[in-house]
Amino acid sequence: MNEQKTTNQITYSCYYDQVREGEQFVPEHVFSYQLSGTLTMTDGEKQYIFREGDFRLTKRNSLIKFTKQPPVNGEYKNISVYLDQQTLRSFGTEYGYTSEKHLQTPPAILLHSHPLLKNYMDSLQPYDDLMKGDNDVLLSLKVKEAIAILLQTNPTLKDILFDLTEPGKIDLQAFMNKNFHFNVSLDRFAYLTGRSLSTFKRDFEKEFNAAPGKWLQQKRLQEAYYRIKEKGVAPSDVYIDVGFEDLSHFSFAFKKMYGMAPSKI
Repeated sequence: MNEQKTTNQITYSCYYDQVREGEQFVPEHVFSYQLSGTLTMTDGEKQYIFREGDFRLTKRNSLIKFTKQPPVNGEYKNISVYLDQQTLRSFGTEYGYTSEKHLQTPPAILLHSHPLLKNYMDSLQPYDDLMKGDNDVLLSLKVKEAIAILLQTNPTLKDILFDLTEPGKIDLQAFMNKNFHFNVSLDRFAYLTGRSLSTFKRDFEKEFNAAPGKWLQQKRLQEAYYRIKEKGVAPSDVYIDVGFEDLSHFSFAFKKMYGMAPSKI
């Protein structure tokens, strides 16, 4: 049995089986504690592994893929606190925090352990009580407490947490060639490249001489063909990695493009 209990600001995850959840766009900073099991994350270039007892910060506006692995004969357990922009902006105004520089850091950061972090996460573990609908004030205070503790125990996070700027316009070709395998909406791709959706589509067709949807499918299928034929990867292991949601859709599109099922390559 797998379970995830969620509030708007705090989530508790519990899994008995390995969960490979594909890709995710991270819209807000997420402060997490790995209670048990292992979380493996990748941004397409580098892999990040978090084990039992690790604290981490996942940065907003990140594209990641992840796998949740429970320990042998055990459960995967994780608690996460979402640090939304509105709360951070309010906290910064109230206590005088601003970002002084834009830091180039990985999307997932292993935090220095500290008793304050552990005590804070322990305070969240009566999650059934926190899930009650009349606890909005308590939840809001717990998020603010998380920000304060993060700043005290890891001061360098200030320039990350209070960098409230939106993505600027960047090189479209480089970004798409790096991130085509993330199965996110065109709206997300547009936002992350600093464009409106209409400008993104116009710039994309000018840059690639193809509509975004068509290019993405061809690029993903080409990558899948290479991995299956040259690397010997099974179709059932490759379809999520290249950006498809389900195996049947992948197999149909693959056969249409290459004239044979991926299992026949």
